[in-house]
Amino acid sequence: MLDPKLLSILVCPVSKAPLTYDEENQELLCKASGLAYPVRDGIPVMLEEEARALTADEKLG
Repeated sequence: MLDPKLLSILVCPVSKAPLTYDEENQELLCKASGLAYPVRDGIPVMLEEEARALTADEKLG
């Protein structure tokens, strides 16, 4: 579980848009940039080179 306070202050380093937390996949999603940042051991890895591109379905959902 990611601390809601932390989530409220984190933004995408690429687009500066807010993030949503996908608890099942342990990722922070940014629809604006189309990237998903991993959360490892409860710590968000906010590096563009560590992010993966969202699928078309993830961007719409």
